[in-house]
Amino acid sequence: MLIGRKLAAAINAQVGNELFASSQYVQVAAYFDGEALPVLAAHFYKQADEERMHALKLAKYVVDAGGELEIPAVPAPRTGFKDALEAVTLALHSELKVTEQINGLVDIAIAEKDHLAKQMLDWFVNEQLEEVSSMDTLVRMVKRAGESGLFHVEAFLKSGGLADGEGEAEGGAD
Repeated sequence: MLIGRKLAAAINAQVGNELFASSQYVQVAAYFDGEALPVLAAHFYKQADEERMHALKLAKYVVDAGGELEIPAVPAPRTGFKDALEAVTLALHSELKVTEQINGLVDIAIAEKDHLAKQMLDWFVNEQLEEVSSMDTLVRMVKRAGESGLFHVEAFLKSGGLADGEGEAEGGAD
């Protein structure tokens, strides 16, 4: 077994955290779909897919490293947002929390001198910089635009404004 029990248990917990983040993003996307903001909805549906991919990547690592995958129960996501700012602020806080969680995993890998896990987790560390940065930008844009100016935020996302084509409408309302 290449992975220690403590790190395997911590990564298993993170699989649950990533799946929770995915379901929370689906809920945020549904909020934007219900508000007839299809590009914001598509952005968050895509974020949900990314979080699910993160969970799968971690799960595969545990199995490949000889650990036992034990996915914990995932709590229900928060529903109902008073406005767009509340929804995107929740997403930013979620990304900051995930960053802390990933840093905790790296700390365990370093303490256990698990260089394979540390190398794998470095990808997540870099990913979190992108996630937090783009979500912070989105929060600041929504604040600036206000509810009546959200179509400007949609136009920004649709034009690829948060890098790598995230604004392409897929999965949102038409």
